[in-house]
Amino acid sequence: MPYKTILVHVNDSARFAERVNTAVNIAIADHGHVIGAAMTGVSRYLYQSPSVDTGAPYIAGQLEFTSQRANDVLDDFEEEITKYEPVTFERRLVEDEVADGLILHARYCDLVVMGQSDPDEFALGGIPDLAAYVMLNSGRPVLIIPKKGEFRNVHDKVLVAWDASVASSRALANAMPLLKRAKKVNIAVFNPASQPGAHGDQAGADIALYLARHDIDVTVTSRNTEGNIGEAILSLASDLGSTSLVMGGYGHTRFREILLGGVTRTVLDEMTLPVLMSH
Repeated sequence: MPYKTILVHVNDSARFAERVNTAVNIAIADHGHVIGAAMTGVSRYLYQSPSVDTGAPYIAGQLEFTSQRANDVLDDFEEEITKYEPVTFERRLVEDEVADGLILHARYCDLVVMGQSDPDEFALGGIPDLAAYVMLNSGRPVLIIPKKGEFRNVHDKVLVAWDASVASSRALANAMPLLKRAKKVNIAVFNPASQPGAHGDQAGADIALYLARHDIDVTVTSRNTEGNIGEAILSLASDLGSTSLVMGGYGHTRFREILLGGVTRTVLDEMTLPVLMSH
């Protein structure tokens, strides 16, 4: 299924233009629609609370201020997206906290485009590990754009990190539009002997056959490593000249605490190319 509706997180980050560019390129390829969403950072439950008078001067002033900030970045989004080849788009002001607002609106989209967390930059409504939180809770694939670099054609050379897990399977299925357009697809399997029976008689052969039935030509790389698998995946991506990485995201949330798996954490912290993750 193509990415017909693409949600882009819009804030005052210096990198938001790179997200817009990526979303536009995907929308052009799939004849899709781009939604730029900016959250006010004020919980939607505030408006529903009978104990809060949103018409009180101080509260009303704060709500107006947060709405204006969000509208300002939506103006920037509209100015940025019109620089590219025409696509249908809309600007969406969301009166909610950033994480909850993105999660809710993501469920009506095919893909969410977000930025890598940058501890050196404070953006509108930013929270640590925001992309991971949305990935774990939205039920939608999240394409995360690194905090440095330019990325024009994420579908050119795609690396899939495959470990035969549920999350990996979902990521692969969610990445199918990218894989079908890719000029080159590589499947990486690390330490297959640690999962006896999961990969078939030959590591990567079963998933390569599955993709071949979708007319996707793949090359399988099977490697053993005693080091950090996340670092090994990123190193292989660099060696292959990959333009994007597809992988399952592991972890869970408890209230707002995010507990990520070791490989997921490493890739999110050290990524040097766009990463499509699904949980």
